[in-house]
Amino acid sequence: MARRLPLFATCARGTEDLLADELAALGATRLRRDRGGVRFQANLDEALRVTLWTRIAMRVLYPLADLEARTADDVYAAARSVPWEEHLTTSSTFAVDATLRQGESGHSGYLALKVKDALVDRLREKLGARPDVDTRSPDVRIVAHLGRGRLALSLDLAGEALHRRGYRVAPTPAPLKETLAAAILRAGGYTGEEPLVDPMCGSGTLLIEAGWIAQRRAPGLSFPFAVERWPHLGQKAKEILDDLRADAKRNERRAPEPIWGFDKSQEAVDAARRNVSAAKLQATVRIETGDATKPLPMPERPGVIVTNPPYGDRLRSAGGQKGMKTFYYQLGEALGALHGWRLVIFSGNPAFESAFHHRPLRKRKMWNGPIECELIEYPPRP
Repeated sequence: MARRLPLFATCARGTEDLLADELAALGATRLRRDRGGVRFQANLDEALRVTLWTRIAMRVLYPLADLEARTADDVYAAARSVPWEEHLTTSSTFAVDATLRQGESGHSGYLALKVKDALVDRLREKLGARPDVDTRSPDVRIVAHLGRGRLALSLDLAGEALHRRGYRVAPTPAPLKETLAAAILRAGGYTGEEPLVDPMCGSGTLLIEAGWIAQRRAPGLSFPFAVERWPHLGQKAKEILDDLRADAKRNERRAPEPIWGFDKSQEAVDAARRNVSAAKLQATVRIETGDATKPLPMPERPGVIVTNPPYGDRLRSAGGQKGMKTFYYQLGEALGALHGWRLVIFSGNPAFESAFHHRPLRKRKMWNGPIECELIEYPPRP
Protein backbone atom coordinates (compact mmCIF):
# COMPACT_ATOMS: atom_id res chain seq x y z
CA MET A 1 0.00 0.00 0.00
CA ALA A 2 2.93 2.39 -0.66
CA ARG A 3 1.06 3.89 -3.59
CA ARG A 4 -2.43 5.33 -3.43
CA LEU A 5 -5.00 2.56 -3.58
CA PRO A 6 -8.78 2.52 -3.81
CA LEU A 7 -10.45 1.98 -0.42
CA PHE A 8 -14.03 1.89 0.80
CA ALA A 9 -15.40 3.27 4.07
CA THR A 10 -18.86 2.06 5.12
CA CYS A 11 -21.38 4.13 7.06
CA ALA A 12 -25.04 4.41 8.01
CA ARG A 13 -27.37 5.29 5.15
CA GLY A 14 -27.95 9.00 4.87
CA THR A 15 -24.53 9.91 6.29
CA GLU A 16 -22.48 9.37 3.12
CA ASP A 17 -21.96 13.09 2.45
CA LEU A 18 -20.86 13.67 6.04
CA LEU A 19 -18.36 10.82 5.78
CA ALA A 20 -17.07 12.15 2.45
CA ASP A 21 -16.41 15.56 4.03
CA GLU A 22 -14.64 13.92 6.96
CA LEU A 23 -12.49 11.75 4.69
CA ALA A 24 -11.48 14.75 2.59
CA ALA A 25 -10.40 16.58 5.74
CA LEU A 26 -8.25 13.55 6.65
CA GLY A 27 -6.41 13.59 3.34
CA ALA A 28 -8.40 11.15 1.20
CA THR A 29 -8.78 11.94 -2.50
CA ARG A 30 -10.99 10.92 -5.44
CA LEU A 31 -13.99 10.52 -3.20
CA ARG A 32 -17.15 8.98 -4.60
CA ARG A 33 -20.28 8.48 -2.53
CA ASP A 34 -21.95 5.11 -2.79
CA ARG A 35 -24.99 3.68 -1.05
CA GLY A 36 -23.87 2.97 2.49
CA GLY A 37 -20.33 4.25 2.10
CA VAL A 38 -17.70 6.29 0.31
CA ARG A 39 -15.02 5.11 -2.10
CA PHE A 40 -11.74 6.98 -1.95
CA GLN A 41 -8.01 6.75 -2.56
CA ALA A 42 -5.23 6.99 0.00
CA ASN A 43 -1.66 5.89 0.60
CA LEU A 44 -0.76 3.88 3.69
CA ASP A 45 -0.20 6.89 5.96
CA GLU A 46 -3.51 8.47 4.91
CA ALA A 47 -5.43 5.20 5.19
CA LEU A 48 -4.18 4.67 8.74
CA ARG A 49 -4.94 8.29 9.66
CA VAL A 50 -8.48 7.77 8.40
CA THR A 51 -8.85 4.55 10.41
CA LEU A 52 -7.57 6.24 13.57
CA TRP A 53 -9.56 9.47 13.25
CA THR A 54 -12.83 8.69 11.46
CA ARG A 55 -15.84 9.19 13.71
CA ILE A 56 -18.46 8.28 11.11
CA ALA A 57 -17.13 5.26 9.18
CA MET A 58 -18.13 1.82 10.48
CA ARG A 59 -15.37 0.02 8.57
CA VAL A 60 -12.39 1.02 6.41
CA LEU A 61 -11.95 -1.68 3.79
CA TYR A 62 -9.13 -2.56 1.39
CA PRO A 63 -10.91 -4.18 -1.59
CA LEU A 64 -9.22 -7.24 -3.08
CA ALA A 65 -11.70 -8.40 -5.70
CA ASP A 66 -15.13 -7.82 -7.20
CA LEU A 67 -16.05 -10.92 -9.18
CA GLU A 68 -19.11 -12.47 -10.81
CA ALA A 69 -20.71 -15.10 -8.58
CA ARG A 70 -24.27 -16.30 -9.12
CA THR A 71 -24.12 -19.75 -7.53
CA ALA A 72 -22.41 -21.33 -4.54
CA ASP A 73 -19.85 -22.90 -6.89
CA ASP A 74 -19.22 -19.46 -8.40
CA VAL A 75 -18.60 -18.01 -4.93
CA TYR A 76 -16.07 -20.72 -4.16
CA ALA A 77 -14.28 -20.32 -7.50
CA ALA A 78 -14.20 -16.53 -7.25
CA ALA A 79 -12.86 -16.59 -3.71
CA ARG A 80 -10.25 -19.21 -4.59
CA SER A 81 -8.96 -17.05 -7.45
CA VAL A 82 -7.85 -14.32 -5.01
CA PRO A 83 -4.09 -14.45 -4.23
CA TRP A 84 -4.57 -14.90 -0.48
CA GLU A 85 -0.92 -15.89 -0.11
CA GLU A 86 -0.07 -12.21 -0.62
CA HIS A 87 -2.03 -11.30 2.53
CA LEU A 88 -1.79 -14.27 4.91
CA THR A 89 0.75 -16.87 5.96
CA THR A 90 0.14 -20.29 7.46
CA SER A 91 0.68 -18.79 10.93
CA SER A 92 -1.89 -16.01 10.42
CA THR A 93 -5.33 -16.19 11.95
CA PHE A 94 -8.37 -15.01 10.00
CA ALA A 95 -12.13 -14.64 10.07
CA VAL A 96 -14.75 -14.00 7.39
CA ASP A 97 -17.63 -11.58 7.94
CA ALA A 98 -20.30 -11.99 5.26
CA THR A 99 -23.35 -10.00 4.22
CA LEU A 100 -25.88 -10.36 1.43
CA ARG A 101 -27.73 -7.62 -0.39
CA GLN A 102 -31.40 -7.50 0.54
CA GLY A 103 -33.32 -9.94 -1.66
CA GLU A 104 -30.30 -12.17 -2.30
CA SER A 105 -31.04 -15.86 -1.74
CA GLY A 106 -29.07 -17.84 0.82
CA HIS A 107 -27.68 -16.74 4.16
CA SER A 108 -24.56 -14.97 5.34
CA GLY A 109 -23.20 -17.92 7.34
CA TYR A 110 -23.13 -20.12 4.24
CA LEU A 111 -21.44 -17.38 2.23
CA ALA A 112 -18.77 -16.99 4.91
CA LEU A 113 -18.21 -20.75 4.93
CA LYS A 114 -17.71 -20.93 1.13
CA VAL A 115 -15.21 -18.07 1.21
CA LYS A 116 -13.38 -19.66 4.15
CA ASP A 117 -13.19 -23.02 2.35
CA ALA A 118 -11.84 -21.39 -0.82
CA LEU A 119 -9.18 -19.46 1.09
CA VAL A 120 -8.07 -22.50 3.08
CA ASP A 121 -7.89 -24.71 -0.01
CA ARG A 122 -5.85 -22.15 -1.95
CA LEU A 123 -3.34 -21.60 0.86
CA ARG A 124 -3.00 -25.32 1.47
CA GLU A 125 -2.18 -25.69 -2.23
CA LYS A 126 0.18 -22.68 -2.40
CA LEU A 127 1.85 -22.85 1.02
CA GLY A 128 1.42 -26.47 2.08
CA ALA A 129 -0.67 -25.68 5.17
CA ARG A 130 -3.69 -23.67 6.21
CA PRO A 131 -4.09 -20.75 8.67
CA ASP A 132 -6.43 -21.02 11.64
CA VAL A 133 -9.77 -19.27 12.10
CA ASP A 134 -10.11 -16.83 15.01
CA THR A 135 -13.53 -15.16 15.06
CA ARG A 136 -12.77 -12.94 18.07
CA SER A 137 -9.48 -11.22 17.25
CA PRO A 138 -8.09 -12.39 13.91
CA ASP A 139 -4.91 -11.07 12.34
CA VAL A 140 -6.82 -10.65 9.08
CA ARG A 141 -10.55 -10.01 8.93
CA ILE A 142 -12.09 -10.60 5.50
CA VAL A 143 -15.34 -8.91 4.58
CA ALA A 144 -17.42 -10.64 1.90
CA HIS A 145 -20.52 -9.12 0.31
CA LEU A 146 -22.72 -10.80 -2.27
CA GLY A 147 -25.22 -8.79 -4.29
CA ARG A 148 -26.56 -8.61 -7.83
CA GLY A 149 -24.49 -11.60 -8.86
CA ARG A 150 -21.17 -10.12 -7.71
CA LEU A 151 -18.91 -11.12 -4.84
CA ALA A 152 -16.88 -8.31 -3.25
CA LEU A 153 -13.97 -9.35 -1.03
CA SER A 154 -12.07 -6.89 1.17
CA LEU A 155 -9.72 -6.73 4.14
CA ASP A 156 -10.78 -4.71 7.18
CA LEU A 157 -7.95 -2.41 8.29
CA ALA A 158 -9.22 -2.08 11.85
CA GLY A 159 -10.37 -5.68 12.19
CA GLU A 160 -13.41 -4.60 14.20
CA ALA A 161 -16.41 -2.42 13.44
CA LEU A 162 -15.31 1.11 14.29
CA HIS A 163 -18.48 1.98 16.20
CA ARG A 164 -17.18 -0.27 18.99
CA ARG A 165 -15.28 2.48 20.77
CA GLY A 166 -14.97 0.46 23.99
CA TYR A 167 -16.85 2.78 26.34
CA ARG A 168 -20.30 1.19 26.17
CA VAL A 169 -20.03 -0.78 29.40
CA ALA A 170 -23.64 -0.14 30.49
CA PRO A 171 -26.05 -0.11 27.52
CA THR A 172 -29.69 0.93 27.64
CA PRO A 173 -32.47 -0.21 25.27
CA ALA A 174 -32.09 0.92 21.62
CA PRO A 175 -28.91 2.99 21.94
CA LEU A 176 -27.53 4.91 18.97
CA LYS A 177 -24.43 3.47 17.36
CA GLU A 178 -21.43 5.61 18.20
CA THR A 179 -20.72 6.33 14.52
CA LEU A 180 -24.30 7.49 13.92
CA ALA A 181 -24.14 9.75 16.99
CA ALA A 182 -20.96 11.32 15.60
CA ALA A 183 -22.66 11.84 12.23
CA ILE A 184 -25.61 13.55 13.96
CA LEU A 185 -23.21 15.92 15.73
CA ARG A 186 -21.36 16.71 12.50
CA ALA A 187 -24.64 17.29 10.62
CA GLY A 188 -25.75 19.61 13.44
CA GLY A 189 -22.58 21.68 13.11
CA TYR A 190 -21.12 20.76 16.50
CA THR A 191 -17.36 21.35 16.61
CA GLY A 192 -16.71 21.34 20.36
CA GLU A 193 -16.59 25.13 20.62
CA GLU A 194 -20.03 25.70 22.19
CA PRO A 195 -22.01 24.31 25.13
CA LEU A 196 -23.98 21.15 24.38
CA VAL A 197 -26.93 19.64 26.25
CA ASP A 198 -28.77 16.36 25.67
CA PRO A 199 -32.00 16.46 27.75
CA MET A 200 -32.81 12.77 27.04
CA CYS A 201 -29.32 11.30 27.08
CA GLY A 202 -30.07 7.59 27.59
CA SER A 203 -26.75 5.76 27.85
CA GLY A 204 -24.86 8.94 26.96
CA THR A 205 -23.61 8.17 23.46
CA LEU A 206 -24.21 11.67 22.03
CA LEU A 207 -22.56 13.22 25.09
CA ILE A 208 -19.49 10.99 24.89
CA GLU A 209 -19.02 11.54 21.17
CA ALA A 210 -19.38 15.29 21.78
CA GLY A 211 -16.84 15.07 24.58
CA TRP A 212 -14.29 13.36 22.36
CA ILE A 213 -14.86 15.96 19.64
CA ALA A 214 -14.42 18.78 22.14
CA GLN A 215 -11.25 17.22 23.53
CA ARG A 216 -9.98 16.41 20.02
CA ARG A 217 -9.56 12.78 20.94
CA ALA A 218 -9.05 10.27 18.14
CA PRO A 219 -11.74 7.54 18.37
CA GLY A 220 -9.24 4.77 17.60
CA LEU A 221 -6.53 5.97 19.97
CA SER A 222 -6.70 3.13 22.51
CA PHE A 223 -7.17 0.15 20.22
CA PRO A 224 -4.74 -1.96 18.19
CA PHE A 225 -5.79 -2.44 14.57
CA ALA A 226 -5.67 -5.72 12.68
CA VAL A 227 -3.50 -4.13 9.98
CA GLU A 228 -0.70 -3.98 12.56
CA ARG A 229 -0.65 -7.80 12.48
CA TRP A 230 -0.84 -8.29 8.72
CA PRO A 231 2.17 -10.47 7.82
CA HIS A 232 3.48 -8.39 4.92
CA LEU A 233 2.49 -4.92 6.12
CA GLY A 234 2.10 -5.06 9.88
CA GLN A 235 5.48 -3.73 11.02
CA LYS A 236 5.32 -0.70 8.73
CA ALA A 237 1.70 -0.02 9.73
CA LYS A 238 2.57 -0.25 13.42
CA GLU A 239 5.40 2.27 13.06
CA ILE A 240 3.11 4.74 11.29
CA LEU A 241 0.30 4.25 13.81
CA ASP A 242 2.67 4.70 16.74
CA ASP A 243 3.59 8.13 15.35
CA LEU A 244 -0.04 9.02 14.56
CA ARG A 245 -1.20 8.03 18.04
CA ALA A 246 1.57 9.95 19.75
CA ASP A 247 0.74 13.03 17.70
CA ALA A 248 -2.98 12.65 18.46
CA LYS A 249 -2.28 12.38 22.19
CA ARG A 250 -0.12 15.52 22.13
CA ASN A 251 -2.88 17.53 20.50
CA GLU A 252 -5.69 16.67 22.92
CA ARG A 253 -7.12 19.49 25.03
CA ARG A 254 -9.61 20.18 27.78
CA ALA A 255 -13.14 20.71 26.52
CA PRO A 256 -13.62 24.49 26.34
CA GLU A 257 -17.39 24.49 26.99
CA PRO A 258 -19.85 22.52 29.18
CA ILE A 259 -21.36 19.23 28.00
CA TRP A 260 -24.40 18.29 30.08
CA GLY A 261 -26.90 15.45 29.91
CA PHE A 262 -30.20 14.68 31.63
CA ASP A 263 -32.57 11.74 31.70
CA LYS A 264 -35.80 11.05 33.54
CA SER A 265 -34.75 7.45 34.22
CA GLN A 266 -32.31 6.96 37.09
CA GLU A 267 -31.27 3.69 35.48
CA ALA A 268 -30.28 5.57 32.30
CA VAL A 269 -28.44 8.21 34.32
CA ASP A 270 -26.47 5.51 36.15
CA ALA A 271 -25.64 3.77 32.85
CA ALA A 272 -24.57 7.03 31.21
CA ARG A 273 -22.29 7.87 34.12
CA ARG A 274 -20.62 4.47 33.88
CA ASN A 275 -20.10 4.92 30.14
CA VAL A 276 -18.74 8.43 30.61
CA SER A 277 -16.29 7.06 33.15
CA ALA A 278 -15.21 4.31 30.73
CA ALA A 279 -14.64 7.01 28.10
CA LYS A 280 -12.48 8.94 30.59
CA LEU A 281 -14.74 11.99 30.40
CA GLN A 282 -15.76 12.35 34.06
CA ALA A 283 -14.24 15.84 34.21
CA THR A 284 -15.90 16.90 30.94
CA VAL A 285 -19.44 15.50 30.85
CA ARG A 286 -22.00 16.20 33.59
CA ILE A 287 -25.09 13.97 33.87
CA GLU A 288 -28.08 14.55 36.15
CA THR A 289 -31.62 13.28 36.56
CA GLY A 290 -34.13 15.55 34.83
CA ASP A 291 -37.39 15.60 32.86
CA ALA A 292 -36.98 17.08 29.38
CA THR A 293 -40.60 18.34 29.37
CA LYS A 294 -39.90 20.54 32.38
CA PRO A 295 -37.39 23.35 32.99
CA LEU A 296 -33.82 22.08 33.39
CA PRO A 297 -30.70 23.81 34.69
CA MET A 298 -28.68 24.95 31.68
CA PRO A 299 -25.18 26.34 31.09
CA GLU A 300 -24.99 30.12 31.27
CA ARG A 301 -23.98 30.58 27.64
CA PRO A 302 -26.42 29.09 25.10
CA GLY A 303 -25.19 26.60 22.55
CA VAL A 304 -26.79 23.53 20.99
CA ILE A 305 -29.29 20.98 22.27
CA VAL A 306 -28.83 17.62 20.55
CA THR A 307 -31.09 14.72 21.41
CA ASN A 308 -32.70 11.51 20.18
CA PRO A 309 -36.23 11.35 21.67
CA PRO A 310 -37.92 7.95 22.10
CA TYR A 311 -39.66 6.74 18.94
CA GLY A 312 -42.54 5.08 20.76
CA ASP A 313 -45.35 3.40 18.80
CA ARG A 314 -44.09 4.69 15.45
CA LEU A 315 -45.53 1.79 13.43
CA ARG A 316 -48.93 1.53 15.09
CA SER A 317 -52.19 3.23 14.26
CA ALA A 318 -52.79 6.92 14.82
CA GLY A 319 -54.53 6.04 18.09
CA GLY A 320 -51.40 4.31 19.34
CA GLN A 321 -49.47 7.50 18.71
CA LYS A 322 -51.55 9.65 21.03
CA GLY A 323 -49.26 9.38 24.03
CA MET A 324 -46.14 10.06 21.95
CA LYS A 325 -47.73 13.11 20.31
CA THR A 326 -48.58 14.51 23.74
CA PHE A 327 -45.00 13.93 24.86
CA TYR A 328 -43.57 15.58 21.72
CA TYR A 329 -45.89 18.57 22.21
CA GLN A 330 -44.73 18.99 25.82
CA LEU A 331 -41.14 18.67 24.65
CA GLY A 332 -41.72 21.41 22.08
CA GLU A 333 -43.14 23.66 24.77
CA ALA A 334 -40.16 23.12 27.08
CA LEU A 335 -37.32 23.32 24.55
CA GLY A 336 -38.98 26.05 22.53
CA ALA A 337 -39.01 28.31 25.57
CA LEU A 338 -35.20 28.37 25.77
CA HIS A 339 -33.58 31.53 24.40
CA GLY A 340 -30.52 31.33 22.18
CA TRP A 341 -30.28 27.54 21.93
CA ARG A 342 -30.16 25.75 18.57
CA LEU A 343 -32.10 22.48 18.55
CA VAL A 344 -30.87 19.41 16.66
CA ILE A 345 -33.31 16.52 17.06
CA PHE A 346 -32.96 13.03 15.60
CA SER A 347 -36.40 11.46 15.38
CA GLY A 348 -37.57 8.07 14.17
CA ASN A 349 -41.27 8.81 14.60
CA PRO A 350 -43.08 10.44 11.64
CA ALA A 351 -45.48 12.15 14.05
CA PHE A 352 -42.69 14.07 15.76
CA GLU A 353 -42.42 17.21 13.62
CA SER A 354 -46.09 18.20 13.66
CA ALA A 355 -46.49 17.42 17.37
CA PHE A 356 -43.33 19.38 18.27
CA HIS A 357 -45.07 22.42 16.66
CA HIS A 358 -42.05 24.52 15.65
CA ARG A 359 -40.91 25.49 12.18
CA PRO A 360 -37.65 23.70 11.32
CA LEU A 361 -34.67 25.43 9.76
CA ARG A 362 -33.59 22.32 7.83
CA LYS A 363 -34.18 18.56 7.71
CA ARG A 364 -32.38 15.53 6.36
CA LYS A 365 -33.07 11.79 6.20
CA MET A 366 -30.75 9.41 8.01
CA TRP A 367 -31.19 5.75 8.89
CA ASN A 368 -30.84 4.24 12.35
CA GLY A 369 -30.31 0.66 11.21
CA PRO A 370 -33.47 -0.18 9.24
CA ILE A 371 -35.45 2.77 10.62
CA GLU A 372 -35.83 5.81 8.40
CA CYS A 373 -35.35 8.87 10.61
CA GLU A 374 -35.15 12.63 10.24
CA LEU A 375 -32.53 14.95 11.64
CA ILE A 376 -34.38 18.21 12.23
CA GLU A 377 -32.66 21.48 13.10
CA TYR A 378 -34.50 24.42 14.65
CA PRO A 379 -33.11 27.94 14.85
CA PRO A 380 -32.46 29.54 18.25
CA ARG A 381 -35.25 31.55 19.83
CA PRO A 382 -34.15 35.23 20.09
